[in-house]
Amino acid sequence: MEEQSNEALWYVVHTYSGYENKVATDLQTMVENRRLQDLICDIKVPTEMVPEIKDGKERMVEHKLFPGYVLVKMVMNDDTWYVVRNTRGCTGFVGPASKPVPLTAEEVEKMGVEKAAPLTVDFNVGDTVQITAGPLEGFMGLVEGIDTESFKVKLKVNMFGRETPAEVDIAQVELP
Repeated sequence: MEEQSNEALWYVVHTYSGYENKVATDLQTMVENRRLQDLICDIKVPTEMVPEIKDGKERMVEHKLFPGYVLVKMVMNDDTWYVVRNTRGCTGFVGPASKPVPLTAEEVEKMGVEKAAPLTVDFNVGDTVQITAGPLEGFMGLVEGIDTESFKVKLKVNMFGRETPAEVDIAQVELP
């Protein structure tokens, strides 16, 4: 396996079922012992909190989103491949014929593995903005709400003498 790139990408590692946390901690220990922190940057076992009712009482329980898998952000080369592949409980990388295939940026975003940097906008609720793209391009609108998680802006746009509610992407508006 030749050196693929110097950029750390997310890879999916298959593990024995129920060994995800053990593989993650063993791999983290190996990375620290071999001083590979600059090559193997992050190791995650994605989980979510789910309400569960037991004995008539509701409580929050942590569930693995992808049982049998661990996500590893790493620079792929012979050394890092060997360290991950030979971790106890790891059965290999996800990809054809054990050739690791990195996750795409879209997959990483959809899986919620990495949180995007918080978005900053240069306008506030109550400001008048110009719509620069999309079907409402050229119209002015009054900002009624900003949703930085979905990257949307709620506007009141004056069209044909009427106030019309509209929702557009944050990238499609700017201060005039």
